[in-house]
Amino acid sequence: MDSIPSQSLPLKLSGRTLFWLLSLGLSLFAITWDGAAQHFLDLRASLFLPFAVCTLLTSALGYWVIPVLTRIKAGQFIREDGPQAHLKKAGTPTMGGIFFVPVGVAMALIWSNFTPAVVAVALLTLAYGFIGWLDDWQILRRKSNKGISPKLKLALQVGFAVVLCGWLAWSQPTTITTVALPLGIALPLGLLFWPLAAFVLVAESNATNLTDGVDGLMGGLGAIAFLGLGASLISTSAGLMIFCACMSGCCLGFVSHNRNPAKVFMGDTGALALGGGLAATALLSNHLWILLLISGIFLIETLSVIAQVSYYKATKSPDGVGKRLLKMAPLHHHLELCGWSETQVVGLFYLINGILVSLALIKL
Repeated sequence: MDSIPSQSLPLKLSGRTLFWLLSLGLSLFAITWDGAAQHFLDLRASLFLPFAVCTLLTSALGYWVIPVLTRIKAGQFIREDGPQAHLKKAGTPTMGGIFFVPVGVAMALIWSNFTPAVVAVALLTLAYGFIGWLDDWQILRRKSNKGISPKLKLALQVGFAVVLCGWLAWSQPTTITTVALPLGIALPLGLLFWPLAAFVLVAESNATNLTDGVDGLMGGLGAIAFLGLGASLISTSAGLMIFCACMSGCCLGFVSHNRNPAKVFMGDTGALALGGGLAATALLSNHLWILLLISGIFLIETLSVIAQVSYYKATKSPDGVGKRLLKMAPLHHHLELCGWSETQVVGLFYLINGILVSLALIKL
């Protein structure tokens, strides 16, 4: 794809404008669903209240944590082969997941009165956040863009996935293995469910990690996805709905600092935790089909990386150099190198994700 003249691209919005449009859209969405379910201002069943509280708490906490991250020199290392506009981001504090993920988890646990399902999802979210923290810490310690080894990261992801699957097998042995599909179709998988469950946890967390690469992108998409998943649970699982609302709010609060130009990045600490939380919630609530729809952007980003690597290997010449299908993977970097601004990419992905969430909820 050739470079696209800037005047032919969609309207360019500032990071601040995108943040406020996202905030307004998500707030109206939550209020509408609360009104339809007659849960508005109901402390134990509202989608909007935990969302709003966590947004404000996370945003306020960021004003204290970000200067601390700056003082300890937790600066991001930027790939030199990436978009040149990103080089000026070098030194921006990373590992921001350490302040927004715990807010969402803690508030969800308290708000839901430590419901067992919420405790399980919260622990998995923190576990995947810990994997991300290890990776971020190694990057900072080595002063390079290489963290823990891919094999170790995968082993930890699979290990924590197995622990959650073990708990599911013990607590819901007869119902969890039948997957709900559209049109009332139920697919009994039996023992095949367990490798699928582990795959979903690992794949979702890696997909959200790949998507995190542009100011405000993963934070905003996480807020949209969690709130959409929460809306699908509003009449069936109050505890998991509250967890989703809290995580959505903490994502939005983080975006208030991560919007373009970003003052902090979430790092693997946040990105892996968000994917793990989404996948665990979908598994416990039997909403895997809905998860697939609301994770459409994450799926496309992952497929763009797989396609890029596969094409490069398939076209490799005797001298060891292959051709590139995209200018750079994941897809958001390809669009940037084609002439799109970060805010245009983010705005487009927000819009697509909002449409995907609407489609997922129409199926209810």
